[in-house]
Amino acid sequence: MAAVKTILILEDNEERITDFTRVVGELGQEYEIKFWRDAHSMCRECEAFFKTAALVSLDHDLNPAAGAAGDPGTGLDVAKFLADFIPVCPVLLHSSNTDRVYSMSNEFRFAGWTVDRVGPLGAGWISTSWLPKVRELIAQHSNTWKTELPADHASRVERMIASLDGLSIGDALGEMFAYRPERVSSLIQQNELHSGPWFHTDDTEMAISIVAVLKSQGHIDQDALSRRFSRRFERDPERGYGKMTRIQLRDNLAGVPWQVTSANAFGGRGSMGNGGAMRVAPLGAYFADDLNRVVKEAQASSMVTHVHPEGIAGTVATAVAAAMAWQLREASPAERAKRLFEAVLQLTPESEVRRKILVANQTPPEVDLEAVAKALGRGDLVTAPDTVPFCVWIAAHYLDNYPDALAAAICVGGDCDTNAAIVGGIVAAGVGRDGIPQSWLECKEPFLI
Repeated sequence: MAAVKTILILEDNEERITDFTRVVGELGQEYEIKFWRDAHSMCRECEAFFKTAALVSLDHDLNPAAGAAGDPGTGLDVAKFLADFIPVCPVLLHSSNTDRVYSMSNEFRFAGWTVDRVGPLGAGWISTSWLPKVRELIAQHSNTWKTELPADHASRVERMIASLDGLSIGDALGEMFAYRPERVSSLIQQNELHSGPWFHTDDTEMAISIVAVLKSQGHIDQDALSRRFSRRFERDPERGYGKMTRIQLRDNLAGVPWQVTSANAFGGRGSMGNGGAMRVAPLGAYFADDLNRVVKEAQASSMVTHVHPEGIAGTVATAVAAAMAWQLREASPAERAKRLFEAVLQLTPESEVRRKILVANQTPPEVDLEAVAKALGRGDLVTAPDTVPFCVWIAAHYLDNYPDALAAAICVGGDCDTNAAIVGGIVAAGVGRDGIPQSWLECKEPFLI
């Protein structure tokens, strides 16, 4: 029996849906159709069909379904979503909105997808124009999706998303209190944080890209990750990206490979910044049952922008800490910090980051937070050695209390949003979504993965 081949179609017109269904039957019994009537549903669900996708066909202008609430989105929304992926199959645009078709086509072309267009002209255009073009495209271009996901992928994604939520909330709260960090503890304790949305920064933007790549491919594909980093930056550059990151991402958008931009940073030394660490906790959650894999994938994620050994070491330490937070969720409070530090020290490469984590391990939890931050660094230098050891210390001693962990990470000042993003991502990997206040989850700025 021939393998199933799926035609993925965004279309809200019932007459067209009927005609599409009829003509696809002429392609052969192995072809099936999956329809979406709104852009948001297609973005949420279409990845499940990448393995069998033979063609994607998109309309642009969509009307709300009868009784449906909210904006149905557009074909351009789907084009932007799909263009973040490594090409899967050919795309055919069937909208009469010429201006938007041009924009949709560019999204796909710049991302390396094969894309063509047919105009919906005449009563029988689906048979006379669309179907011949479909035959041509599927004859010339086969499915290129090669990903094989692990059997427990769904549960991995669930804990990864929990870590991302924790990271995002920490990022947002850290940014909110960056100029008044001393107020955060009392406002959290008194439940007097302002209503959302709580807007996140580049920490979350880049973490979203890591999560999206792992969700779709099950490993860090560095080319795909670089593409997502640069495209998210292009769409929303005012998220607080650092100067060097902005330079790298602009060069990536101009066609310079990430291998070149990462290696050339800071005069050829590479970046030892905290950017690799700030975004990596969800990766640790995804690979949490295999620490050696955590190290390998964390290194790969760092090197796309941070190739300096210190930047890599900080990324590895954070990812391992997040993995251990998940592993230790049933352990007694007395052994959690000890075992987390043991794993992080064992797997973090020799570096200033590791040496300062060793100091952190020897620093009791009773020591005043200001003194700990002074000894370990609180991110003022925006480097991995000046950021990660303090964050690991905070996370290790607050593994079962997400709100208190964020308050501790923020109240000392410094690089508040990154400190809280790292701590939030680590601790949330252990406590899960149930350990994050529901009201905070509702205030978090929404994002699509």
